[in-house]
Amino acid sequence: MEEGSISKPVAVIACTGMAVFYVAILYSPTLVLRLPPPTSLNNFMIRRFICALVSSIASIILCSHLLSMRNPQAESSIFEAFGIRVDYLWCAMVFPLSLTSLLYAGSFVSKCLFLMSARKEDELCEACSFECFKITFQRFLDWIHSTASNVLAWRNYVVAPLTEELVFRACMIPLLLCGGFKTYSVVFLSPIFFSLAHLNHFSELYCQQNYPFSKAAQTVGLQLGYTVIFGWYASFLFIRTGHLLASIVAHIFCNMMGLPILLSSRGKGVTITASVAGLAGFLWLLFPATKPELYNNRTDNCRCWHDYCSWSSS
Repeated sequence: MEEGSISKPVAVIACTGMAVFYVAILYSPTLVLRLPPPTSLNNFMIRRFICALVSSIASIILCSHLLSMRNPQAESSIFEAFGIRVDYLWCAMVFPLSLTSLLYAGSFVSKCLFLMSARKEDELCEACSFECFKITFQRFLDWIHSTASNVLAWRNYVVAPLTEELVFRACMIPLLLCGGFKTYSVVFLSPIFFSLAHLNHFSELYCQQNYPFSKAAQTVGLQLGYTVIFGWYASFLFIRTGHLLASIVAHIFCNMMGLPILLSSRGKGVTITASVAGLAGFLWLLFPATKPELYNNRTDNCRCWHDYCSWSSS
């Protein structure tokens, strides 16, 4: 494969700029536009939602220009380069979700043990299984309602996954690949830009919430470690499947589940066994479950088999 349509320095500079802009624009309402401080958490988060949307649109425009500036005929395929496709949607959702869920086998077992213990302690359940079902179903409806009306849930499960995957996967990965970086380099390089978007958490913890320096550094360090590892996985999913939906689904699921549970106060042995078995299954199925042939009709041994590396014609 010949050199990409853009140079490596241009690709790196563009990705760095998008990462910095994604964070910087979050502070623009008060620092640039001089708007009064938000009066509630909802107003604060809505401002951030708008900023994240503006950042995503700007990144898409920049990336589209850079990818197609030397091949105008490729503009009709720009959404495919971003992984925004309608074909194989079922595969792009189910396979990555099933693969990711294996990492949480210990969490699922721990939750089941907790529910079984709670059910035994519920006198209504012992008296009437139908009443138990009604109570459980009502709790589920209450959870859906509280989640749908929670602005933080919208951030964690909708806005953050969509905008972060658009910017840090759909926009950056095509740029890096067309800039001439090898696939494995992109998988390990792109999460560095992803981690930049979370460095602002340190200033928020240390300056705004008055965390001790060491505690703020430890908290942010843990977040960065987790985001880098997830970034590797999400980048791998995007490159292997060619579907943005695959990384979005994994992102939403991981945000919902949090860190995998390895130990539990109930059934420690069972939980550990499930965690180890889940990890083994994940590693065993990682490549088979993400084969490009499962998500596309076209594979031509190109490192960018999504076809955007062919745009390098001058």
